[in-house]
Amino acid sequence: MTRPNRRGSQTRQNMLDAALRALATGDPKAVSANHIAKEVGVTWGAVKYQFGDVDDLWAAVLGYIGERRGELDLRSDADAGLEDRVGQIVDLLWRGLDTIDARAMDTLRGALPRERDELERSFPKTAAELAAAQAGWTKACQQAFADLDVDPVRVREMAAMIPGAMKGLTAERHLSTYSDMDDAKRGLRNAIAAYLSSR
Repeated sequence: MTRPNRRGSQTRQNMLDAALRALATGDPKAVSANHIAKEVGVTWGAVKYQFGDVDDLWAAVLGYIGERRGELDLRSDADAGLEDRVGQIVDLLWRGLDTIDARAMDTLRGALPRERDELERSFPKTAAELAAAQAGWTKACQQAFADLDVDPVRVREMAAMIPGAMKGLTAERHLSTYSDMDDAKRGLRNAIAAYLSSR
């Protein structure tokens, strides 16, 4: 593969930015390479030239989201207790799940096959990016509690559960609700801390 020139690199960047904006709208129609091409004002052939097939495009979008986020480090100072560390993760997700990157990722994931076998068969590179993101998240959660006497199995379970729980709270805050979101976040934090501290 030839190294892209500066103009080609800028075109590729424009396509990634356009894909991110389009996916972040939540419109299922945005999960289309042709839609992304139209957003940029180019043909599908131009997108294909930059990325390859649609699997390459979605994998590149997920990789771009990861680059924008940077390396995830949830570690606290040594004096922070279990409850404070859980609270920091809850607050991080509360802020992060309402960003353009998170909305774009949710829209893309919602359009991909639900079954893992089908996902990996139809979109192997995209699946690999999703798997790597999940593995990175789990590792960051494990590192956050590594110096505390916490069951690593329960930390892994928390890592698997808490993004979904926080997505539910994030969705709730965008609806008409009489629930106190601060109470909800505090209750989740306390429940997780109690689970991690029990034996």
